[in-house]
Amino acid sequence: MAKTVFYSFHYDNDSWRVQQVSNMGVVEGQPILNSQEWEAVKQQGDTAIQEWIDEQMSYKKAVVVLIGSETADRRWVQYEIAKAWDAKKPLVGIRINGLADSSGATDSAGANPFSKVSLQGGGTVADYVPVYNPSGSTSQAVYADIKANITSWVDGAYSRS
Repeated sequence: MAKTVFYSFHYDNDSWRVQQVSNMGVVEGQPILNSQEWEAVKQQGDTAIQEWIDEQMSYKKAVVVLIGSETADRRWVQYEIAKAWDAKKPLVGIRINGLADSSGATDSAGANPFSKVSLQGGGTVADYVPVYNPSGSTSQAVYADIKANITSWVDGAYSRS
């Protein structure tokens, strides 16, 4: 596997889609918590969530934001982007709204989450970080495009020194 990555995403909306990306086996990500595990972390409060994120991200080579229709507005996604930026971890975004969910439905494209994280001195992280929009008119085609390209997308993630 090319890299170990931390997947940032909106759990409630996109965990099924993220599981598809994780199960491709092309890059190695953190364990994707099932709903009971995620609820157990959430019930412990914001500090526990932050500690879980910090621990999971700490040894990863890059951060991949898997973007669905509501990802940009998620506070923890914004935290993860800011943390990755401050830690100078390579960052990249991949739109996953074209993957089908558990009921077979795809979703609309959401806003760029990198545009929600402001930088000191002006601008946003979106001014630097690429967002890939996989091609394909079906979930299977989008899946195939992500699987074929995710390694090169991660390798081309924006990295600051």
